[in-house]
Amino acid sequence: MTDTPAPDRSPWRSLKYRSMRWWSFANFVSNAGTWMQLTVQNLLVLQITGSAAATGLSLSVQAAPGLLMSLVGGAAVDRFPRKLTAAVSQALLGAVAFTTAFLVASDQLSVGVLMALAAVTGLIATVDGPACALLGNDLVRPEDVPSAIGVGSLVHNAGRLVGAALAGIAVGFLGTAAAYAANGVSFLFVAAVIPFLRPVAGAVSRTRPPSGGAEPAAAPGADLTVREGLRFFARRPRLVGLAVITGISAVFGRNYGLTLAVLVTGPLAGGAGAFGTVSTVLAAGGIVGAVLGARLRKPSVRLVGVLAAAGGLLQAAAGLSPSLAVLLVLVLPMAVAESVSDTAGTTVLQTDPPAHLRGRVLGVWGSIRTVWSLAGPPALGLLMELAGARGALVAGGLAIAAVVLAGHVLRGRTVRAVALRPDPQPVPALGTAA
Repeated sequence: MTDTPAPDRSPWRSLKYRSMRWWSFANFVSNAGTWMQLTVQNLLVLQITGSAAATGLSLSVQAAPGLLMSLVGGAAVDRFPRKLTAAVSQALLGAVAFTTAFLVASDQLSVGVLMALAAVTGLIATVDGPACALLGNDLVRPEDVPSAIGVGSLVHNAGRLVGAALAGIAVGFLGTAAAYAANGVSFLFVAAVIPFLRPVAGAVSRTRPPSGGAEPAAAPGADLTVREGLRFFARRPRLVGLAVITGISAVFGRNYGLTLAVLVTGPLAGGAGAFGTVSTVLAAGGIVGAVLGARLRKPSVRLVGVLAAAGGLLQAAAGLSPSLAVLLVLVLPMAVAESVSDTAGTTVLQTDPPAHLRGRVLGVWGSIRTVWSLAGPPALGLLMELAGARGALVAGGLAIAAVVLAGHVLRGRTVRAVALRPDPQPVPALGTAA
């Protein structure tokens, strides 16, 4: 009798695939370039317009296409070959970055052109986001997707740190245009790597479901429509539940750059250095959480809910912190819970739908996420105006936990109702006695 080998739970197991190693490195380069550009982008807008409002508007213009066009972008990812879609979108983003660099260097960038380029970037991102996410999943086996997502989170954070540091060097020696040019190079590097990536055996390389396969084929002419993705999402209780949990967490939590900054500099009488310490602990917790999340194999919506509720209760406790030391003790597990929850939720989102619908499901998610990003800060700001930083943290954290608990109770009642429902009487066949 042979013992069954224990499943591999190493957070780094996705890196055993050669293509995944290349993809991770390419994403590190791309993230570093993106954060170089983001680091100087707000300063550039301020230099051109002299208006903080215009800076916020440029960010909104870039995010706005995701509100509606994410649905179309997701459908495009399902319709066309994934590698080709990702490579083309990366090349187009590189072209936008190079165009901006040229206009900055030649002092021809106006506010109108800047807004137009921001809108184009947001439009391309509605295709690039789901295409690159699903392409990365094709490079590993399904049980290793959480590891791929966790490694991706670590790569994102590492690229952010390196990109921010390089931005200061590049701008200091070469000027603002250099950051945009470097980002353009990073996009072209990713586009050049994509053709050499090889999906693992059994990974989805086609968008249409195979006839006779495990996944039911949609009706001819309807299997690639945006409506089909919306219908699937709305009829999938676990995806709706995931959207509710993530939405309430995004609106009443997570905006710690606002709530904790006010708490530290206000009631706790700290300064910029104290908030920097809190931010560092938050980042460290996010990294630890990404590693722990990468150890998951089959995460569930229930796990996402439990972690969200735990994070909400920790947030409420953080709002009552009597000192900076107590706040730091609470902030670390709060960030860990948030990061693991993100990895688990992203895994469910990217693996639960049938392969031929995943692009459109991510498109629906992109639209929902845009609503959160646009509505969350104003709602939280209003709550802080009414209840203060402590009140906003406490009320928001308790609201998150209450919504998760209510969802759990509702689901339990639904399951019990279905279990108690009498089975329908079988209809006797023709020619037999009833």
